[in-house]
Amino acid sequence: MQRSGGQRSVAGVSSGNMIDEKLLGRITANPEIFGGKPIIRGMRISVEMILSLLAQGEKEETILADYPNLEPDDLRACLAYAHAAISHDKLDSLQIPA
Repeated sequence: MQRSGGQRSVAGVSSGNMIDEKLLGRITANPEIFGGKPIIRGMRISVEMILSLLAQGEKEETILADYPNLEPDDLRACLAYAHAAISHDKLDSLQIPA
């Protein structure tokens, strides 16, 4: 799936879960941002950082207040990405500039 800016989104998880697929569309990667690590909607907010905050017990409300450009579905997308990665689901189209 192509997005504006020449990036592709993460899609096509093998589980076929449409909700996860829609959420994973929020996760992108750009070699010019954090060396290509997964990020949220092209912003300089990494999936890794959000997962770390959640793992440390940070409340969703606090994260959303600290990062006003984030939406609740962005946090769910990070969890969906982590689930897909550890369950070896297929992450076909990680968003990379064309």
